[in-house]
Amino acid sequence: MKVKAFPSLVPAPGKAETVASVPYDVVNTQEARALAGDNPHSFLRVVRAEIDFPDDTDPYGDEIYAKSKSNLDALQENGILTREPEPCVYLYRQIMNGLSQIGITLACHIEDYENDIIRKHEKTRPVKENDRTRLTDELSANTGPVFLTYKDVDAIDTFVESWTRSNEPTIDFVDDMGVQHTVWRVAESEAGPILDSFGEVPLSYVADGHHRSASAARVGRERREANPDHNGSENYNWFLAVLFPASQLNILAYNRVVKDLNGLTPDSFLQRINEQFVLDSNGKQAPDSAESLCIYVDGSWHEIRWSEIESANPIDKLDVSVLQERILTPLLDIGDPRTDTRIDFVGGIRGPGELEKRVDSGDWAVGFSMYPTNVNQLIDIADAGEIMPPKSTWFEPKLRSGLFVYTLDD
Repeated sequence: MKVKAFPSLVPAPGKAETVASVPYDVVNTQEARALAGDNPHSFLRVVRAEIDFPDDTDPYGDEIYAKSKSNLDALQENGILTREPEPCVYLYRQIMNGLSQIGITLACHIEDYENDIIRKHEKTRPVKENDRTRLTDELSANTGPVFLTYKDVDAIDTFVESWTRSNEPTIDFVDDMGVQHTVWRVAESEAGPILDSFGEVPLSYVADGHHRSASAARVGRERREANPDHNGSENYNWFLAVLFPASQLNILAYNRVVKDLNGLTPDSFLQRINEQFVLDSNGKQAPDSAESLCIYVDGSWHEIRWSEIESANPIDKLDVSVLQERILTPLLDIGDPRTDTRIDFVGGIRGPGELEKRVDSGDWAVGFSMYPTNVNQLIDIADAGEIMPPKSTWFEPKLRSGLFVYTLDD
């Protein structure tokens, strides 16, 4: 892999907790506005600037991107974000519910993305990719890191363990979700072992951030094509990423809700399911293992199980694929879940209770509680050049935006 240290924009001392925000794509406008509240320094005002406008404002209007730019500029002008005096890499640890993961924040090369050295497992939605592309171009910055993973490397683990034990962090706070975020700064002059080790890593994988990585590569490509003096050294050839060893990742389920039962009654729906699965109306809200899922319909929970799928295609073995191919499509007439408005996806951090809440409201008819996809399945599918079904993985904790900003101007 091609990686490099970079002189990041970072929060001024004592300002990280005030600046740092959830990623732009895990909240809607109303949730983002509530989280930002009256905090003028929340990074949500950069990545979701529509929160500073009335509800009926087009979130993709020219004024939104202009406001994002002015808000980012203001953070720098007011000394809330400051420029590092030298290129650095950053060790970024998150602890949630006693589980710890430490990633390395640095810049990755867009050619690795284009050449499938950084491998993908999801398609992007044009409207979201276009939005992040324009934001990246207007700000001339990567405002949120791409979450990458790689197969564990002993030399990197050894460096990280030694550095975090021997040095004081520059950032350390607990967010409103109870997640502890800790950052150690490593100057480029001392980061040689880690940069050299990544140079030997053959592949990495987009865990979370397909739209951010696609837009970063797209902006870099467009600037490269528009620059007659392009020589490959420009900042736009790189993008912001945090790389985590695969063994540390915590993947939660990505659950589903569907608007209606496609003309079936709850009893007839369950009867159809019982014809091809082992159905147990045991009240279980979340499956204990793969090859099973739980269904909430008409006020009750039911578990279904099936035998392991025999297939050379790793996608066929995913629980979300079984749900799609054997229930959603044939019984509920959900064709393309990327575009069908009768289905929605609920991140596992919200738990089965969110499925109950939505179905009990009457706005949704049935909820599906899934067992998490594992990281080895993600890697196998990416290595096979395949695309996972949409919303197959929910990574938690989420990387906070605003702790590192990579700028594209030289």
